[in-house]
Amino acid sequence: MSIKGPPPPPGCKRWPHGGGDGAFAMAEEAMFDFIHMEAVSYVFQGGEKLAEDEAVSKLEHMGFATGYRLVERLTRESGRYKDELDIMKYICKDLWVTVYKKQIDNLRTNHQGVYVLHDNRFRFLSHMATGKQYLQYAPRYLAFTCGLVRGCLANLGVTCVVTAEVTQLPACKFQIQVQRG
Repeated sequence: MSIKGPPPPPGCKRWPHGGGDGAFAMAEEAMFDFIHMEAVSYVFQGGEKLAEDEAVSKLEHMGFATGYRLVERLTRESGRYKDELDIMKYICKDLWVTVYKKQIDNLRTNHQGVYVLHDNRFRFLSHMATGKQYLQYAPRYLAFTCGLVRGCLANLGVTCVVTAEVTQLPACKFQIQVQRG
């Protein structure tokens, strides 16, 4: 006899090895969101009283270390990438899906080492109210991801600077400036 719960909400994944009601995937996503919010809260309101730029730098460094290690595991079985653009496509598709459960909405480049990744509904900003009054707090919630992208790219052989910009919540742009020479 099998006892089944209600069907999973639309868009919710099933248990990794069949069966289940999707609760595992939802819990996994919620835990990631909570850990990120707690990391931001700890860095900005924890025991150390850091200046805003020092706290953002600390979050960016946490993201860098995470991204460096993560991409090593994710690309263990894959071959080498042909060029820089292929690496950026990997970040926009595979990495973003693995971490944020969606692809980047748009990738643009000037073909001279500048790439702009557009996310129209960035996960860590979607919980913030839409309005200009919260824009000042957006860098806190983007620093980890800037570091994550930079760490991934560093491990794939691309040295770069990653910045983020928000003009309308919850959309944001991540700009990657590749350092050559």
